Amino acid sequence: MLPVAAYTRSPTARLIIAIAVAMALVIPLIAVWALISGREEQSDVAASSIAEGWGGPQVVAGPVLVIPYRTSTPSADAPAPDTWELRTLAPELVELSTDLRPERRARSIYEAIVYEADLQGSARFALPADLARQGIDPARFDLARAELRFAVSEPGGLAANPTVSVNGAASRLQPGHGSSQAGQGFFAWLDAAPLASGTLDVRFYLSLRGNRSLALAPQGGDTRWAVTSSWAHPSFQGRFLPADREVSGDGFRARYQVGNLALGQSLITIGAANPLVAAATHESEPAASLAVAQIDLVEPVDLYAQVARATKYGFLFIGFTFLALLLFDVVGGARVHAAEYLLVGVGLVLFFVLLLAFAEVIGFAPAYLLASGAITGLVTFYSASVLKSWRRAFAVAALMGALYGFLYLLLSLEAYSLLIGSVLLFVTLAGVMYLTRNLNWGGGEDDDAPAASATA
Repeated sequence: MLPVAAYTRSPTARLIIAIAVAMALVIPLIAVWALISGREEQSDVAASSIAEGWGGPQVVAGPVLVIPYRTSTPSADAPAPDTWELRTLAPELVELSTDLRPERRARSIYEAIVYEADLQGSARFALPADLARQGIDPARFDLARAELRFAVSEPGGLAANPTVSVNGAASRLQPGHGSSQAGQGFFAWLDAAPLASGTLDVRFYLSLRGNRSLALAPQGGDTRWAVTSSWAHPSFQGRFLPADREVSGDGFRARYQVGNLALGQSLITIGAANPLVAAATHESEPAASLAVAQIDLVEPVDLYAQVARATKYGFLFIGFTFLALLLFDVVGGARVHAAEYLLVGVGLVLFFVLLLAFAEVIGFAPAYLLASGAITGLVTFYSASVLKSWRRAFAVAALMGALYGFLYLLLSLEAYSLLIGSVLLFVTLAGVMYLTRNLNWGGGEDDDAPAASATA
């Protein structure tokens, strides 16, 4: 058995020390991940506070006509009074245009994206020609007691009272009756007698405030929705995607066209249910599962997501830097103590804290440059003392510069991160195997000879 002093000088022992210190750094890395999560949650709370009073993610639906329908009449055998149920009539055609105007609002280092949306549209109602096939008698409709209903997920975001006209006559609007689940939205009492022999033409305008997203729950036989905005980074979500879109640095244009066959419902249904999908009550559901056409106003760079992704590569930084120190130790003849590994590792972990702190103030890219430069300089000066050579210290600095550049490339090319990372690991392993091919990992009397030959 080797003496303790000889064993601690063996390459295997030095490797074990480096690995043990690297594993100990798992704890501060986990703490950094928790810090990022906490700061992101605090940012979300601050953004919600900034946007308070503007309304949340808005969903609009309608218009629809809700008409009482007589299901029975009194007779000699059944003298009870008439019984009624509500029927919902969707429009044959809805044409809607929306001007979406985003705005950034900031408080301290936090900001939120809010918007104002002007919605202007028209709808045409007519009784379906095949009512008899559906077992519906048009004479049983009480058209004089119809209601024209609109749904808005957060009516508090209405900038002003909407205007609605039916066949050219202005309608008086009332709050509520937006959906069967809640009184969200507004409605107008209406004499829909023209439906008995023709159509009802509805025109409407509303100005809406919200934040993060705007969605439309289509309900017509044919729904056509055109949206224009100056926001250059939209994300199209929901079950219905645009028929065509145009996105540029000046904003975007999108045009939707949704038919009732895609909705899977007929123009006339039993009950007064309005399929308004209020985002506030469906946050756990993915947008793609909801029967809406949704536009999200996303940030081009989510700095918390970027920092979190960068932190996932923390072990890559620690591993490669420790590997360089280890090679200088076992091959180059330098002696690196466990405490020196630990101090260098703490500096590498501190990079991610600095990145998060600066990114919240000056943005991700400048913060990345500043934090990486600071840590590279710190470790370079310390390595010059540890390795007893400025040339070796500059080699460590070059390695760290390459690592930081490589990480930024991985963050930019997310789709190819696995491919690039695996190739880099392969090349690194091949280099380490080459440099240590003659190394006596067990130590012993000839420990220095292989190191010298490997250096030569």
